[in-house]
Amino acid sequence: MTKNYILGISCFYHDSAATLICDGEIISSVQEERFSRKKHDSRFPKNSIKYCLNANKIDLKDVDLIVYYEKPLLTFERLLETYLGSAPRGMRSFIAAMQVWLKEKLFLKSNLKKEFKNLEKDIGNEVKSKIKIPELLFSEHHYSHAAAAFFPSPFEKSLILCMDGVGEWTTTSAWVGENNKIKPLWEISFPHSLGLLYSSFTYYCGFKVNSGEYKLMGLAPYGDPKYVKKIKEHLIDIKDDGTFKLDIRFFKFHRGFRMTSSKFHKLFGEKPRKSEDDLTQFHMDIAASIQVVTQEIVIKLAKSLYKETGIKNLCLSGGVALNCVANGKLIKEKIFDDIWIQPASGDAGSALGAALIGWHDYLKKPREINPNDSMKGTYLGCNFSNKEIKTYLKKINAPHNELKDNDLFDKIAEIINEGKVVGWFNGPMEFGPRALGGRSIIGDPRNKKMQSVMNLKIKYRESFRPFAPSVLEEDFSKEFELEVKSPYMLLVAPLKNENCIAMNDNQEKLFGIEKLNIPRSNLPAITHVDYSARVQTVSNETNPRYYGLIKAFKKRTGCSMLVNTSFNVRGEPIVCTPQDAYRCFMRTEMDVLVLQNQILFKEEQPKVEKNETWRQEFDLD
Repeated sequence: MTKNYILGISCFYHDSAATLICDGEIISSVQEERFSRKKHDSRFPKNSIKYCLNANKIDLKDVDLIVYYEKPLLTFERLLETYLGSAPRGMRSFIAAMQVWLKEKLFLKSNLKKEFKNLEKDIGNEVKSKIKIPELLFSEHHYSHAAAAFFPSPFEKSLILCMDGVGEWTTTSAWVGENNKIKPLWEISFPHSLGLLYSSFTYYCGFKVNSGEYKLMGLAPYGDPKYVKKIKEHLIDIKDDGTFKLDIRFFKFHRGFRMTSSKFHKLFGEKPRKSEDDLTQFHMDIAASIQVVTQEIVIKLAKSLYKETGIKNLCLSGGVALNCVANGKLIKEKIFDDIWIQPASGDAGSALGAALIGWHDYLKKPREINPNDSMKGTYLGCNFSNKEIKTYLKKINAPHNELKDNDLFDKIAEIINEGKVVGWFNGPMEFGPRALGGRSIIGDPRNKKMQSVMNLKIKYRESFRPFAPSVLEEDFSKEFELEVKSPYMLLVAPLKNENCIAMNDNQEKLFGIEKLNIPRSNLPAITHVDYSARVQTVSNETNPRYYGLIKAFKKRTGCSMLVNTSFNVRGEPIVCTPQDAYRCFMRTEMDVLVLQNQILFKEEQPKVEKNETWRQEFDLD
């Protein structure tokens, strides 16, 4: 029986990725940054495509359809109209944008075909001058988001809410998904964008746009939302149904290289923070304020959609759907019976949505619904056998021991209980921005020093950055005020009162970062200053080895969770290969590295000359 393969791709803006589906099943999804080692890599995802093809033992000629995640001519139309509407302001950025468009993006279809032809050459296949490229289709940006949200979801019928910066013209869109069809309800158009509003504050606080938004979210609990009224009176008009309109005079993202205008800076009384400057209470209060406004809009939109349709399920996608604090607040409102969030909600995930559009919309194929979801835990990327790993370790003369699963889990549980930090390289790589026990750095959540050690000595990043707990699926409701599973680390929830430690009067008077070193629970490494945590629930079904490790730790300590952060250093993409993992292990103060069943101790490894030049490889975000 002939199999139908569809390749979905996203590229040329940020977060390039490729997804391969076979007869409607998602079989491979990977981001280009993991191979290129360039964070948020926007280039044609040649390495991702090669992986998808090679991992499934097929060639490009076996692919029936390629679907690109957006329609570039509509984006070009928006750029032209926007710049013409603000001329002569923004001329420098207009010229810079046009140079790229006239060279590459305006002729995207022919350029993509050229890239695929070069890919065949790169693979080593014989290429004829008239090589046949699979049929190439283009989806709309927000439709790709909506498809990525609904088609893999566990729902037969659901509302879909997509919120991001901008795609073509659309910034916010609502849809209804039922069986294998998705129908639009309404949309909000550029320049009125919740994603760009949040990114403007990201920029204003000195973080990198399209990268540092999660930092702004992590900074918010340290602040007081004292600027909410000012934001709502001047920057954004929020209607009762959650729809909104920006006062564009305060922004520059539509006509320049910067996000905010001098009018914005005057409103809040300070110029934008430079990345190397100190974070002050002002920046924390700003972060807290825009977080509150974002949450209000998300909840109002959700309530109005439910009121309008009566549909009891909701799917979320788009960059704003990665705001796990807002997601947690939305869950708490209990507007819907159930909510499902696409774990790769950004543009990378749109490659997946594009592929599924090809299957369900273009080919009119029926949809099979998985009661959990069809994302396979997001473990859709590169996998390496013990044989491959041992060959590599032998080649570099790295001392290691091989342990069977149960012995390995017991040993690592013992090591973590001793306060040591472990690099955990396990099974297929995750798709999306979160490390979920495939490529993770793990530690003891009970350890008071773990947060600062991981931040300053391993991740080389700001001390305020919180870490997430990975908790056994059967135990999460015992530890957190959370009634639904959170397999993709996309929900923030308060800790149970019995885990919390109340602050005394003097501690209550502290401000901002001063609160950081005050233990707020018996799980200090994962507890935010507001007594919450970004929760990942771990299932034996989707990641049995990571589940087995946490189970072993619980047996030894009574604690049913581990600290989990992504296996990388600041500015570096999450590690992909054993080589990446070993290099990161040796550059940092991690104590132990686990590569599948191989265990490596730092003190046994060959000494490497201290060399800090590697930091120059990555643009620190």
